[in-house]
Formats: sequence, structure tokens, C-alpha cells
Amino acid sequence: MNDFKRRHIGPRQADIDTMLKVLGYKDLDALTQAVVPDSIADNALLDLETPLTEEQALAQLKTIAEKNKLFTSLIGQGYYNTFTPKVIQRNVLENPAWYTAYTPYQPEISQGRLEVLFYFQTMITELTGMAIANASLLDEATAAAEAMALCHRSARGKKNTFYVSKFCHPQTKTILQTRANPLDIKLVEIDETEGVASWDDVFGVLLQYPTSYGDVFSLDDFVASAHEQKAMVVMASDLLALTLLRSPGEIGADIVVGNTQRFGVPMGFGGPHAAFFATTEKYKRSIPGRLVGQSIDAEGKPAFRLALQTREQHIRREKATSNICTAQALLAMMATFYACYHGAQGLCTIARRVHSLSALLAQELKAQGVNVENDQYFDTLHISGIDSAAILAKAQADQYNINVRGESSMTVSLDETSTLDDVKSILSWFGIENKNLNDSHLESHLRDNNLRKDEFLVQDVFNRYHSETEMMRYLRKLSDKDIALDRSMIPLGSCTMKLNAATEMTPVTWPEFANIHPFAPAEQSLGYQAMIQELEDMLCVVTGYDAISLQPNAGSQGEYAGLLAIKAYHESRNDFDRDICLIPSSAHGTNPASAQMANMQVVVTQCDDQGNVELDDLAAKIAQYQGRVAAIMITYPSTHGVFEEAVGRICEMIHEAGGQVYIDGANLNALVAVAKPGQFGGDVSHLNLHKTFCIPHGGGGPGVGPVAVGKHLEPFLPKDEHSEIRQGAAVSASPFGSASILPISWMYIKMMGAQGLREATQVAILSANYIAHQLKDTYPILYTGSHGLVAHECIIDTRPMKANGISVDDIAKRLIDFGFHAPTMSFPVAGTLMIEPTESESLEELDRFCRAMLIIGDEYQQIVRGELSESDNPLVNAPHTSNVLLKSDADIAYDREQAVFPDAKAERGSKYWPPVARVDSVYGDKNLICSCPSMDSYKES
Repeated sequence: MNDFKRRHIGPRQADIDTMLKVLGYKDLDALTQAVVPDSIADNALLDLETPLTEEQALAQLKTIAEKNKLFTSLIGQGYYNTFTPKVIQRNVLENPAWYTAYTPYQPEISQGRLEVLFYFQTMITELTGMAIANASLLDEATAAAEAMALCHRSARGKKNTFYVSKFCHPQTKTILQTRANPLDIKLVEIDETEGVASWDDVFGVLLQYPTSYGDVFSLDDFVASAHEQKAMVVMASDLLALTLLRSPGEIGADIVVGNTQRFGVPMGFGGPHAAFFATTEKYKRSIPGRLVGQSIDAEGKPAFRLALQTREQHIRREKATSNICTAQALLAMMATFYACYHGAQGLCTIARRVHSLSALLAQELKAQGVNVENDQYFDTLHISGIDSAAILAKAQADQYNINVRGESSMTVSLDETSTLDDVKSILSWFGIENKNLNDSHLESHLRDNNLRKDEFLVQDVFNRYHSETEMMRYLRKLSDKDIALDRSMIPLGSCTMKLNAATEMTPVTWPEFANIHPFAPAEQSLGYQAMIQELEDMLCVVTGYDAISLQPNAGSQGEYAGLLAIKAYHESRNDFDRDICLIPSSAHGTNPASAQMANMQVVVTQCDDQGNVELDDLAAKIAQYQGRVAAIMITYPSTHGVFEEAVGRICEMIHEAGGQVYIDGANLNALVAVAKPGQFGGDVSHLNLHKTFCIPHGGGGPGVGPVAVGKHLEPFLPKDEHSEIRQGAAVSASPFGSASILPISWMYIKMMGAQGLREATQVAILSANYIAHQLKDTYPILYTGSHGLVAHECIIDTRPMKANGISVDDIAKRLIDFGFHAPTMSFPVAGTLMIEPTESESLEELDRFCRAMLIIGDEYQQIVRGELSESDNPLVNAPHTSNVLLKSDADIAYDREQAVFPDAKAERGSKYWPPVARVDSVYGDKNLICSCPSMDSYKES
């Protein structure tokens, strides 16, 4: 009963036997042998410890976590202590209705989280004073790099210098350098308080507001000068500070980036946190990442959807302006709910108290002759002329961390959790005792010309849910609009929506993991270091690689880190001419986008009719670019859902040409414990911990995309202060990316063990083949491998239905009436559906899905036979809202019961009712609305 794999793997043994019998195989090993090519198969059990029970794993991880030391952080630098309202922690962060949802590509079943992300964009535009904002990015440093890239594109390559303020956060400067190097962008550090000598060749400038040292500078004149010289201005800002300070939009910024972490999201040793990116109307079609817009549905009612270039890397591929394909949706929603719960007045109260405590501290320090460098500040004080080592020793003796900036310089940053006792402790390190200190008359010391005068967050959503009762009900109301894994199977191909077990999620909110600053002294994070080392070791065992970096905080960032490692490896061998990245036509769109960002030239190789890499074409491309081939990027099993027999030969061909093999780990759920990419020819892979290793998708993020490499590439992994070997370019603001969710994958592997992981892969393959077998007579299976079998996913061909007016969209929307999220639509082949059931779904759920697909197939045949109208039928009108039942004059030419209860075997009491009818995407793009009306709009109306 304590065997965790029984909880994780959905089908019971009797069900597994039933499915095997349908397919004609005696056991899982026989099926595996038929599916996985002998040339890559590895049937030896993984070298992992004996699996732990749920209780044992929690106890062991708790012991590790307790090695972390929880000091009060005054480090700042973009990361702060914060109070997560318990109503948000319990009902969002710890609620599977929110954390198991998928990216809202199907808007009709995603209205709850789309609404919140729409309000996130509203919150950002209101506080930054900009016209439009996206639905979050990975972290502040990445957002700044994306802003630099947008500025560079806007200059059309005519200018190549980007100014960076010396007062920016150090981690942001590091990521800018990573992004700038491959693109030959020259970074120059400036001091905006002294002006600049020349604007020649400068396309943009990044300023920190307030600065990393806490200063609030008057920037109007500097911004005006930049604009006079046709340079764009990016401002990295702090949302809590902006509740008091003039907005960057008022100052004249073109782009504003930052982090929403201090809006109720724990520090978590660096992540995950939702960054933001806001800009002017002029650049709305260039904004990276996802954008939520308001449109209308088929009944003319307002509805939300993802807008504009949201999946541009799948459309523009190597011409994409960004490889970002994910966001930090769950954390963005938490930050939004934090703002809704407090409202503008509550946020201002928090901000004023933080600032006033800082002012009180500054006042007392100055009164005793301590040099406080800042003139104007919000929450951070820069103190100089001191023995910083001595102060640090006293601070740590009191269990505080400060930010040492030099031998005689330090900063302290106060936050929402700071108290008068903290101020007294800080003063005591300087020998200042003031027992009569009190906060009864705290005042702002910001000058009037720096203060915000306009109103913000006046919309109803930010003023209605200030009681816990109202907030709790609002959260329930929103989640009821959506389909997540807590409601039904999500059969998305290539996305692996499997169980995210509660036991795996439990450690995420432990204080030992949640409340550590990413730049805390190494001796305070020994628990994190131990857990991370164990996870790295286990992932190396699973993949067959020699080393792995957990820093990339998304799959796209793992791709980028892997390509940078390959590029640096070639350059270390004085092989500077290798600039060609070969990518099969079936590849994920992020592959060519990442290659372009690494300044590699993408050359597309063709696939044959079975979806395999066409070897003759590959050989021709290698010959054509002899001496220039840097790498090939392949997905294995292929994006078409098959194990290519020739994968070993493909790797040999690239290695013979002097290139490196990048194996995209998106489909690793078909490989774990049956084959190892690091042993059958791969030099580097990124893994998706938010797919294969159980970190939840969170409604569109967070994710973790570690990059694994062979020994020869280890020196070029992202720089790790705990390793003398890894000295490559950083790709995330924090050393270990989204560190606080790594315990999820640690727990999964520890509890599953070697045999459990193998069975999970085998059942995932079994379930995919079972579905393919059940549907093949109604929907052709587009690609199969050896013995007519698929890997962990299958692609069904719905294109023949187009002849009778039925599109793949119609099938996807009709599945909503059955309570299902659609499979992946039109990828990698337009007009098809890619289905991946995973190992976590029971046979009952697999059969329910197959039954839905077969009923849809029968409805199509009714259209073919003329029993249903081609223009008025359950497919083209789907999904059907409750209005179909409520309106006595429902204008449909078929039975209303067929419309809303298509599966006679389904339990009607658990029926999912879509909150909106089919959303009009074209209308939404033509009439772009991405945030609530502003205060000015209210006044005008």
C-alpha cells in the first residue's frame, strides 16, 4: 500500500493486462522491445537507490532542508521577504485546480486563468504607466535582455551599442552580457548622474529605478537626451516602489521590466517568480512572450484569449524575435491576487511603511555620523565609510544577511516583513542604542517631485475582494471556469500532462525552501546544495550524460544554454567557422528560435513520409556546409511520435562532420529507464522537469529546463559558484533558476525508483498505443514505427474531414462538451491532433476519451450522410454553453441533449459547462484590448 508507483501509474495491473491483450503483447517488456529500437535500448535497471515511501521521502527531504539556515534577508537586489496571504497560498499555490492547468491555448476552457492574467497585465500597465504589458516572463534579468533585443531590432541593426547603468542589479548585467555576445552587441557601462560622452552607435539604455543601491534619481533630463539621440530607454523597476514613485511611463520610458516577486511570492532561493515587460503602443506587436487579449465569443459576449504573436516561434521559427514559449503564469496570478486582496490603498500602506522604516533607519544612522550615500531612496540604504566585514560579522551573529558591496560599502534593504525591532538590530551593529525608538510618527522622506500623483488600480477587481470570504469565493469561481488535471485527462501531445502528486508538491512551501535569498551565503544553503547535487546525480543516471545544470528556468532557456555550450566548445578548439545548426522540419519552433539567438544559421533538413529525418537530404546538407556544421537539433522520439531507427546513424554523421548532437528532451517521457540519449549519440539535451519529472505546468508556467551534457561540454555549462569546472554563460538571474520547485522532481525520482520509472515509461507507451489502436479505424494514425507502433504519443489525421466542412478546430472545441481539453492541434502537421495520455491516466479515463473521439467521428459521419447540416451541427457550433438548454428558442438544427450531453454513459452531475462559446480570435486581434480601462478612460466615459 505504501508503494508510490501504484499511486502515480494510473492503470491497475488488470487494466495493463487488458490493454496488452488488445495490442497482442504478453507483457510490458515485450511491448517495449517491439517499440524501442535494439540499437538504443538499455534494459539494465537504473542505478538508483531503493524507492522510498511518501512518508520516508518527506522525512528524508525534511532532514536535508533543515541544513538550510533561515536568516532575515536584508540583501535586496531584486529579491525580498514578503507575506503570502494564506487564502492565496492555500487556494492557489497549493490548489491543483490552479497548478495543474495547462497553457491557455484553448481559451474556452481557460477563462478563469486568462481573466487573472488579463488583470496581471492591467496591474503592470497601471503601475508602470505604460500602454501594454505581457502576461509575464521568466525573471527580471531575462526580461531586460528581451528589452535590449527589442531595442536592437527597432534600430534595424544600424546601431550596436547598448548602455547599461552602473547602478543596475549585477545579475541583470550578467544576463545582458550572455545575450549580447552572440549578437555582437557592445555593452557599455554608464553613470546616468554624470551624463554620457557620446550617443554615437547607441540604440538603447537600461536604467534601474530605484537603483540596486537604493537611489531614486530624477531621470527626466537623461531620458529626454536619449530620445533626442534616437536611443530607446528601458527602465527596470520595482512594483512596490511604484505605488509611491512617479511611473516610468510618466518619465518617458519606452520599455519597463521588473519582477513581481515581492507581491506575495516567496523568494525560494531565486524562483520561480513572474517578471513583467511593459511598453508603449508602438511596440505592441514586438512584445515577447504571451499577451492576453479580450475578444467576443459566438454569442457576442466578452471572452479572453491569447493574442497576436503569442506562439510566434512556431510560425516564424528561425525568424522569431524570441525563443520564449512559456511564462510564469502561476506566479503572475499569485501576484495579481495579492494586488486584488490588498488593493491600491493596501499596497500604498505597505510601501509607505517600508519606506518610513528605511527613513527612520537613515535618520538614526546619520544622527550618529554614519555615512548614508542616498539622497532619495525607497527601501534600500547604501552605507559607506565602514568596515563592512565587521558589520557583516555582527549582522550574521544576529542571523541577518546584508549586501556587502565592497570593503567599506554595504546596502540594507527593508521589506514588507521588516519591523521596528529589525531597525534596532541594524543600528546596534553600528553601536547605536535607541531604546525609545518608535514607529508612531513614521513619515515619507521622498521629495514631492518624485512622488506619484495619479490614481491606479481603480478597477472593480482591485477593490472588491479585500475580505477573505470574498477572495476565497472569487478564486473558486475562477477555477470552476477552467479544465485542469483535477477535473479530467489533458491528452496534449509533446506536453506530458501527468500527475503532479500532492506529496511531491508539499515541500515547496516549507520555510526552509521558500524563504532563502538566492544570494545568501553558501554556508546557509547547504540543504539546497545537497538536494540539488542529488537531483543532478539522479538525472545524469537517467539520461546517461556526465553533468547537468539546473539553472535554465524554462525549456527554451535550456535549449539556449545547450547551444551556447556547443558554440563555446567549438570556439575553445579555435573552430570559429562552425555556424550552421541543422534542424529537421518537424522540430519544435523554439529550436530554430534558440539557434538564431545563439547567432547560428538555421538550415532545415527534410523528413520522409514516415516522419523520420531524411538521411540523403541530411548528407547533402552536411556536404553543402562542410566544415561549418556546429550542431544538429533533433527531438527523440521524434516530434511525429515514433522511435526513429536511424538515430544512431544520424549522430554518427554529425560527429563525422565535426558537429555536436543536441537531442531535445521534450519527449523524454518515452525514454526514461529504457534508453539514454547521452549513450546513444547525444552530446547535449535539455530536459523538461515540468513534463517528464512532474513539476506542474501551472496554467502556463513555471517550468524548469535543465541542460545535460557529455564530459567534454561540462566546462561550458552555465557558471556555477560551487563548481570550478562550469564556467559558461549564465542564462538565469539566479544561480539555480527556479530552485524552489526542484524538490518536486527530487521527490518523484526518489519515490519511483528504478523499476517505477521504467514502468511509468512503459505504461505511457502502452497507453498511447492503446488509444491509437482504438481510434485507428475512425482516424488514420499518421505515423508509426516498428511493428506499426507509436512511442508515447500518436498523431491522428483529421484532414479528410475538411472535405465536409469539419476542421481540426471543430473537433477540439467539440471535445469541450465531453469535458476534455483538446490534444495538441496542428503540430507538427497542420490539420492533425497529437495525443499523449501519459502513464497517470486510468483505463476508465482512456476509454472515456476514446469514446468521445468515436462519438465525434460518428457525428461527422452523420454530416457525410446528410443527417446533420454541414453548416449547423454539433461540431461547428461547439462548445455549447448552458444557454443552449436555457433558451427555449435555441437556434440549432439538432437535439439540445445531443449538444450538451453527447456521451450517454457520462455522469451528468459532473458535467463541465464552458463559460463562453467559441471565441472569435480574428475579432480579438483586430480590436486589441489587453488591459482594463484606465482611470482616464473612466473619467472620459
